[in-house]
Amino acid sequence: MFALSLQIAAADDPPLEWIDPATGHKIVRLSREPGTASLYFHQNAYSADGQKLLVTTPHGLSTIDLKTHAIDQVVDGRIGVLVTGRKSGNIYYTRQGAVYAADLETHVTHEVARVPFSTDRGTGNITVNADETLLIGLTTDPDGKATPRELPDANRQDRLAQRWAAGTPMLLYTVNIKTGEVKRLHTSHDWLNHLQASPTDPGQIMFCHEGPWHFVDRIWLVRTDGTALTKVHSRTMDMEIAGHEFFSADGKTVWYDLQTPRSEVFWLAGYEISTGQRTWYHLERNGWSVHYNSSPDGTFFAGDGGGPNSVANRSHDSKPLNPPGNGQWIYLFRPEKLRMTGLPGQTNSLIKTGVLKSERLVDLSKHNYNLEPNVTFTPDGQWIVFRSNMHGATHVYEVEIAKSRTEP
Repeated sequence: MFALSLQIAAADDPPLEWIDPATGHKIVRLSREPGTASLYFHQNAYSADGQKLLVTTPHGLSTIDLKTHAIDQVVDGRIGVLVTGRKSGNIYYTRQGAVYAADLETHVTHEVARVPFSTDRGTGNITVNADETLLIGLTTDPDGKATPRELPDANRQDRLAQRWAAGTPMLLYTVNIKTGEVKRLHTSHDWLNHLQASPTDPGQIMFCHEGPWHFVDRIWLVRTDGTALTKVHSRTMDMEIAGHEFFSADGKTVWYDLQTPRSEVFWLAGYEISTGQRTWYHLERNGWSVHYNSSPDGTFFAGDGGGPNSVANRSHDSKPLNPPGNGQWIYLFRPEKLRMTGLPGQTNSLIKTGVLKSERLVDLSKHNYNLEPNVTFTPDGQWIVFRSNMHGATHVYEVEIAKSRTEP
């Protein structure tokens, strides 16, 4: 059945290039095979020289040359994709309890390390640090015992809340790629997830306390030696949420979606790691996005909009809004009006606040948001890459930031 659906989709391929009539921006389809997808928004998907984009296909992993659009199959078969190394440009991925690295040009592959806490349920979260000396992992702690929490009655049927309440023992660890030495860095009965390594600092890790966002203080930093455990954001009001965190391209700032409270007041919030300085950019509800990303030079932000069931389309008590909230677009955001101010309830007396002026780049009104578009900027900062099923099958596209013509 799956093969038949691919054949049907292939017979009616989306256009390779067009100007979005609603926005005036040029869109290019980078993939050729239905079912090809770009990576999650915080996974590094670009080669070290910035010339190639890593994508998943129904058959494994491929690269797409960003200039010629030539496609090269690098890894065959079912795997778990991690990142492209920022130093070597190798593709790191998991298969059968081990981490492997594949050379983008020669396709030569070698085993990097066995995953020390791999189970029948998988390898857990794994990433690679900036200088490719350490594997970093999150998994269930085999030496720990669960400490369950009591759930409020209203949340007993929520699977996310049930997993949060289970109090499963979790473990953050590192593996030295050269020696194989394993170090246990941090244990917790909070649900740890969303593991990331700084793009520039080999010693910096970020992870989250997973669960319903209004239950948790989600975003945390820690060093690879286990020191400097830091909570990035503390909730100060009922139903406040913060999440979908990511590092800036220079590794100096953690950015995240912040709502004070959920579905009512929207911010893209930043935390400067070295100083603790906070920057909050306000967004209108119709410009909110599920995921954001920043350009390589930090000048712009991008967002992937939201679908009918996204948080901006519902009130803080989860009732649908009429009229609906967020729009189904790929957005470009330009920061404006930054100033120092004080915000009620915040521990920091002064926060830099501003606004994000949004520009619509791609009409996603025909996109099914069960698939998250997950925007990333190309290394040259000229295009935004995303995945979409707006023509039926999933494909990888890019939209040019510069407008090709005046809007109609």
